[in-house]
Amino acid sequence: MEEVVSVSNMRKSDAYTIENGIPSLELMHKAGLAICRNVIWRGKILIVCGTGNNAGDGYVLAGLLKKGRYDVSVMLLEKRFSKEGKFYFDEYVDGKVPYCVYKGNDLDQYDMIVDCIFGTGFKGEVTGIAKEVIEKINSSGAYIVSADINSGLNGDNGLGDVCVISDLTISIGTLKSGHFLGRAKDVIGRVLNVKIGIDIVDKPYYLFEEDDASSLLGKRDNYSNKGTYGYVTLIGGCTEFGGAVKLANLSACALRSGCGVCRIATPKSVCPSVMPYLLESTLYPLSENDGAIKFEENEIQGALKNVKSVAIGMGLGQRGDNEQIIEYILNNYDIPVIIDADGLNTLAKMDINILKNTKCKVVLTPHLKEFERLTGVPLKEIENNPIEHAKNYAYETGTIVLLKGPTTIITDGYEVYLTKTGCAGMASAGSGDVLSGILCATCAGKEYLLPYVCLGAYINGYAGEIAQKWLCDISMLASDTAKSVALAVKALRES
Repeated sequence: MEEVVSVSNMRKSDAYTIENGIPSLELMHKAGLAICRNVIWRGKILIVCGTGNNAGDGYVLAGLLKKGRYDVSVMLLEKRFSKEGKFYFDEYVDGKVPYCVYKGNDLDQYDMIVDCIFGTGFKGEVTGIAKEVIEKINSSGAYIVSADINSGLNGDNGLGDVCVISDLTISIGTLKSGHFLGRAKDVIGRVLNVKIGIDIVDKPYYLFEEDDASSLLGKRDNYSNKGTYGYVTLIGGCTEFGGAVKLANLSACALRSGCGVCRIATPKSVCPSVMPYLLESTLYPLSENDGAIKFEENEIQGALKNVKSVAIGMGLGQRGDNEQIIEYILNNYDIPVIIDADGLNTLAKMDINILKNTKCKVVLTPHLKEFERLTGVPLKEIENNPIEHAKNYAYETGTIVLLKGPTTIITDGYEVYLTKTGCAGMASAGSGDVLSGILCATCAGKEYLLPYVCLGAYINGYAGEIAQKWLCDISMLASDTAKSVALAVKALRES
């Protein structure tokens, strides 16, 4: 599990490290050396430098490569330097490494280009010469290496209309959240972090990885039965959206290291369409009004009898007694409750205090638009700072928030985890329903939910990646992800 930090945390940590014994010039030299040692260099190399300390890393790199007899040159966007950058420009470049100031130069004659234009502190829009150079780097056909983070990419949220598209990004010190969020997966081919002795000051986030997931998949004893692993219930479906609960069921049943029995609670009129898809699961018909679930206390009690977790919202629609059902569950049970889709849309209309006062362990699984409805925070603001908004809402409500995206954010208001599994092919209807089914299984009977929510998110994304490999990003469906869950679990058990 690797640490991940915000830009402000990294800035504080840099300052703390400098104040406590490692001079800034030494850190800059270590950064340049780290890049030098972690790339396989070849051919004609150009290092493109801006005007800040990120450029200083490039000057150190240029000097080291020149000493190694590589064919290296430097291009400045303008002849302006930070204090430390000027020291290393004079030490390693001026009069020693060929350099030029950008004057519309073509870049297609280089085999490798190193991006040292902006650092992690960059915010805003790339314009002028920097935009022109970045576009030329991207169209050069060279192998692109970015120093610390791709220039033009926001270090916190991974957003940026114009940014360097790298084959390799060498993160310096500690991974940043911008390496994973927003556009990061589309513009970073591979990210490699190299430590250079920077002590992290504030509490970091954590990247939940394969080893973490596999460690949570416990071994099953022979002396056990389905009751050992627990019953779970999926409540959802209506006349228009009967498929959602089928997808959730597929994923819950496929996760054979999770629940023992999956119970589907859905409107009576939906049952005939669901029944052909049920083999291992059981069906619990619910009363309805016009194809949507009607609240009947005894039926909800029956649906949740002896269960170790419940997921609600998949295909629920907005016409039934959703508020009464959710309120009843939150007021009367103390099990893990996963709320998704129309469950979230319903919750957005309810008093937030119901979440604060429940005995249930609540997991909310919104995408950005659903999170906007829940919080009242405009979508653009959430996109600009998704981790802090998710963390604040989880803290305020006493829930676990799983904020969906290219990289998933999971937080209980104190700890923050990122899971980077997943792929473009999962951007289709039903993917959230599959996730809900997996979470219902991974969270069943667990006292401390946070790692098992991470596990569910990891498995969901991993299953999607497997499905995309044997299909493709355009043609795969959510049901393909569901069918791949068992393969993902098997691979994790064997890793």
